[in-house]
Amino acid sequence: MNIYLDMFLTFARIGGLTFGGGYAMLPILQHEVVENKKWATEEELIDYFAIGQCTPGIIAVNTATFIGQKYKGILGGIVATLGVVFPSLIIISLLAGMIEAFSHIAWVQHAFGGIRVCVCVLIFNAVTKLLKKAIIDKFTFVIFLAVTLGSCFSNLSPVIFVIFAAVAGIMIKTLGGKK
Repeated sequence: MNIYLDMFLTFARIGGLTFGGGYAMLPILQHEVVENKKWATEEELIDYFAIGQCTPGIIAVNTATFIGQKYKGILGGIVATLGVVFPSLIIISLLAGMIEAFSHIAWVQHAFGGIRVCVCVLIFNAVTKLLKKAIIDKFTFVIFLAVTLGSCFSNLSPVIFVIFAAVAGIMIKTLGGKK
């Protein structure tokens, strides 16, 4: 199969099966892009996700763009981006008129409640897997702990935490003399 068609269809499947926003896409991205297709490593996925959170736009779209560009250049970035947004565009267009008519029905509300819980579990599982690759020594554990506590007990923007972690990582590795 043509690599660009494969990329479009892979990201369209990811975009079409992700409910709950960009964070809910993380476990599917990890499975499809890292484990199945090997278009990125877990470390790269974490980096792309962090940068995608700090840049303007939707995290899922930004991350797909980064992965596509890394794997197949500018055209790959465009194809991955189109793939990930295509299902949402179609689904939202179809549902926009109907959502108001059905949102008051109890079973629809219960279904969305169940989906939200499921999305939380999927995100938790993906984060657990990615943490094993992200926390590699006591210094990265300290950064993890500082960011976790800071995000739990303050309302600072995620951008501040990413900048803090980047600066801390640079300082620790520079002062420690490690690569």
